[in-house]
Amino acid sequence: MSRLPLSNPPDLPSAPSASGAMPDAGVASRFGEWQEQGFDAVRCPVRNVLDVIGDKWSTLILMSLASKARRFSDMHRVIPDISKRMLTQTLRTLEREGLVTRHVFPTKPPSVEYRLSPLGRSVLVPLGGLIEWAEASFDEIVASRRRFDVTEVGLSAVQASGS
Repeated sequence: MSRLPLSNPPDLPSAPSASGAMPDAGVASRFGEWQEQGFDAVRCPVRNVLDVIGDKWSTLILMSLASKARRFSDMHRVIPDISKRMLTQTLRTLEREGLVTRHVFPTKPPSVEYRLSPLGRSVLVPLGGLIEWAEASFDEIVASRRRFDVTEVGLSAVQASGS
């Protein structure tokens, strides 16, 4: 799938974001152009990248490595709710994708340090935008969840009682 330039078609309606700014209609345009080319999940850059950085732990690991290189135990301390098995698995995935590098030092026992690769550093800018959006939008999202859950729980209770 070729990389298509973002464009702003004038006939695409858009709504203001939480900050009041108009979103780039180029995202919708790009998606439409991809659809016209024929969908190929294997070659879809968005799906492939989001499968890696969009999981629960990858973003936190990338954030933890943004300020400095870390050893495994240090990362486990700064992300305490991740299991050692999941930390190992996610680090291996990030290393495979080229976002993290693993450095082994010839000490006894050997010490291992993880760092962001240049590619991993490059993802910090768009990831930072997502983090800022999440922080700014979190209260609104929580409120929406509550409204939805009240509505859904109320509907489910009515449906369960046969009314």
